[in-house]
Amino acid sequence: MPRTGLSGRGSAALATLLLLAGGVTACSSSDGPGQTLDDFLKGWRDGDLSRVGFVTADGAKISANDVFTELQGLSGDLKKSSLLLAAQGKPKETGEIASSPVKVDWTLPGGTSWSYQSTVRLTKRDSDGWRIVWEPSVVHSQLTAGDALELRHKSADRADILGADGRPIVTKRDVVTIGVTPLRITDQAALMKDLGAILKSVDVDVDLKAVQERVKNATDDGAFIDVVTLRRTDYNKIRNRVRALEGTVFQESKRELAPSRPFARALLGTVDTATREDLDNNPDGLREGDQVGHGGLQQRYDAQLRGTAGQSVVIARRTPDDQIEDSQLFSTEPVAGNPVKTTLDIATQNAADRAVALEKQPSALVAVRISDSSVVAVANGPDGGGVDTAMSGRVPAGSTFKMVSALGLLDKKAVTLDAAVDCPKTKTVDGRQFKNSHDMVLGSVPFRVDFAKSCNTAFVNLAPKLGADGLRDAAAKLGLGAKWDLGSEAFSGEISPADSPTELAAATFGQGATAVSPLAMAGATAAVARGQFKQPRLVLDPAPPAPVADGPKLAETSIQPLHTMMREVVTRGTGEGLADVPGKPVSGKTGTAEFKDGEEATHAWFVGWQGDIAFAVMVQKGGAGAEAAVPIAERFLTALNR
Repeated sequence: MPRTGLSGRGSAALATLLLLAGGVTACSSSDGPGQTLDDFLKGWRDGDLSRVGFVTADGAKISANDVFTELQGLSGDLKKSSLLLAAQGKPKETGEIASSPVKVDWTLPGGTSWSYQSTVRLTKRDSDGWRIVWEPSVVHSQLTAGDALELRHKSADRADILGADGRPIVTKRDVVTIGVTPLRITDQAALMKDLGAILKSVDVDVDLKAVQERVKNATDDGAFIDVVTLRRTDYNKIRNRVRALEGTVFQESKRELAPSRPFARALLGTVDTATREDLDNNPDGLREGDQVGHGGLQQRYDAQLRGTAGQSVVIARRTPDDQIEDSQLFSTEPVAGNPVKTTLDIATQNAADRAVALEKQPSALVAVRISDSSVVAVANGPDGGGVDTAMSGRVPAGSTFKMVSALGLLDKKAVTLDAAVDCPKTKTVDGRQFKNSHDMVLGSVPFRVDFAKSCNTAFVNLAPKLGADGLRDAAAKLGLGAKWDLGSEAFSGEISPADSPTELAAATFGQGATAVSPLAMAGATAAVARGQFKQPRLVLDPAPPAPVADGPKLAETSIQPLHTMMREVVTRGTGEGLADVPGKPVSGKTGTAEFKDGEEATHAWFVGWQGDIAFAVMVQKGGAGAEAAVPIAERFLTALNR
């Protein structure tokens, strides 16, 4: 039998037929109770009872329309659920009375099946055919008039997001919700002024005008009007001051939170109360008040983390004192969610978050462990939230891409460390003029000096020797432009086609049509440091199904000179700001990326490595890499080496 409910198409059909019939009781079958029973079960399932006659338990007539209304009321929350009905054998006749067991099989939200046996009675007393004896127990043996079957929902325990060491990163943490109640407010203007000042002392900004409006519109003087929810650690900083304000009230609870507010926030996402849109998109799985992942890994793996909610079917019965009393008929227990394990390292992530927090412009930092290609930090500054530029930004690489071009040139044996390459102030290709930052002129100097000082025109001079094929080949060897599968949204880069002399010249020093993300450049830098591309890893469990295969071993004759040049960027070039960073030697490359013709604003870059950590820093509209990105890298590495 088809699975259909008692609403929608069936309800409309029934209503039309009953109107045509004037709402009177239909004639019943004289062919025996079996046919009448079949008609009733089909009509119940399809929402069309017009072929069936009914009487109440005391023999009074009742219309099909009234029976349908009562069926809907008794079915309650289940009236839109799929329903299967099947007679269990032929009705047993005793004179003018017959009865038959009926299997009732509901499909509850989420696909759970609830089956039980009901009994349907029939009679042909005072009639020339069989009629259904209508009574609430037809729907369920324990139902009486005025009852309803209702669903009760029990959320499952949400699982944690774990770090590389298996310890929770996002887990339940203590929070305090600060609120106000109209009953206790004596001076609203003073309260809002003082409350705003106290919250700003812990870097929390709240729309207090909206709070005032909610206080004004409150219908209950004792209402709790929430203002802000703070981590317990932040609340404790202002506890005494905020509790001293007349009108404030407080609620303690737990929420799924990372160690700090900015901690990989754009990557991880947040866990919040389900919105109306969430409820509309998942009516079977969510109920008001449920916690749902929004953005990042929390949203992508929401079903796994949230688990499976439990539910119960109850008889909701109104008591003499007008209360609703539940009597449980069926239940399933919730199944807790399964954790998501990542490669993030708490100490490294904290260092990255603090490093970008002091930069006013939007910035991003990605760190990758060279030895196993694990992504150990993903930071977006200054507050950690918003768009995950670190993982999925699409921006020009600027001069950091000279690392890629240099690899291609070395692979082609088109240049050596000490080969003289001219670095003029400008270089014109097919009518387009290219220039150096700050109008730099080096003249004819060793290629290693061009690289360390980041001479654009030297790379323009070398572009014909590199060629479009050399550019694409070098980028591919470093994994750029491939389809990475990390278990999270990620952009691995898009390489310029370099299909004209001017586009090739621009692409050679990271301009033109080439676009990358900080993740892409961190992965490429890690590949240079280790001598082979290995796709960065982020989500370990559930493991992504299609990671990119490891790249070929990079030629020693290319990689060693490239290592030398990237070290010299720090010792005698544009990255000298990192020369005195504590710990092991730092190697890298600065970058200044133009992103819009006719504008002087540029993105600032630095890519590099120290010890086992490769990283990429990008500051939007930050100017020169040495001016904005290098200081972030310095703060990051200094924190790691404390």
